[in-house]
Amino acid sequence: MRRLRVVGIGPGGPDQLTVEAVAALRDVDVFLVPDKGIPDLVALRAEILARHTDGRAPLVEVPDPPRDRTPDDYEQAVSAWHEARVETYERALLEHVADDGVAGMLVWGDPSLYDSTLRIVDRINARGVVPLAHDVVPGVSSVSLLAARHRIALHRVGEPVTITTGRRLSDAVTAGADNLVVVLDGALACGGLGGSEWDLWWGANLGTPDEEVVAGRLGDVLVDVRAARERARAARGWVMDVYLLRRVAQAGRTWATTQ
Repeated sequence: MRRLRVVGIGPGGPDQLTVEAVAALRDVDVFLVPDKGIPDLVALRAEILARHTDGRAPLVEVPDPPRDRTPDDYEQAVSAWHEARVETYERALLEHVADDGVAGMLVWGDPSLYDSTLRIVDRINARGVVPLAHDVVPGVSSVSLLAARHRIALHRVGEPVTITTGRRLSDAVTAGADNLVVVLDGALACGGLGGSEWDLWWGANLGTPDEEVVAGRLGDVLVDVRAARERARAARGWVMDVYLLRRVAQAGRTWATTQ
């Protein structure tokens, strides 16, 4: 039976892998890397492998199927995209990994947080075309790195943290969440909130040489965030950002007191 190691590699910095992740990379015969049409994302993975392995295991680029970005039914569209990815990875496993070989998938950030790789692997096993024995190695998430860059905790004492997407931000705000970590928000949905009611800690392309960070009262720094996003996109050709919103606890509290 083929083995698969799903390895979290952090948000992009070659030095942000755990010792366990490095050991797992050195146990792989073939690396399967999604090709989403952004060469830099493949190049960063290749840089990580060059830093932490002896280079003997080939890196195979797996074309990522197109996804409908404007569906009437979002969940159905994602499910269809996942099914197409399953078939693509099944072919790659059959063509590039020996029956008793070890494949590796390098997952941006941590495999447990807003990434579909583990769902794809579950579907592969459920179909039975390419049986796999797999394990998962956690990685440093962009959320952890965001907090580290800003030197903050994600919440005030005893408060919960909600992790959500830009699509669901308004629902979380309406539900009364006070500490919101927001991912997958290319439209910056936070711009629709009361700018004086929230503090913001934002970061883009964290872990890369071109990372950007901005912090302050939402209404004061949103223009800076938009400019920083464009700088990050211009530097690398892509932008992945994440941010923490914290509801201002009482009137008159300055942003500096939240550090």
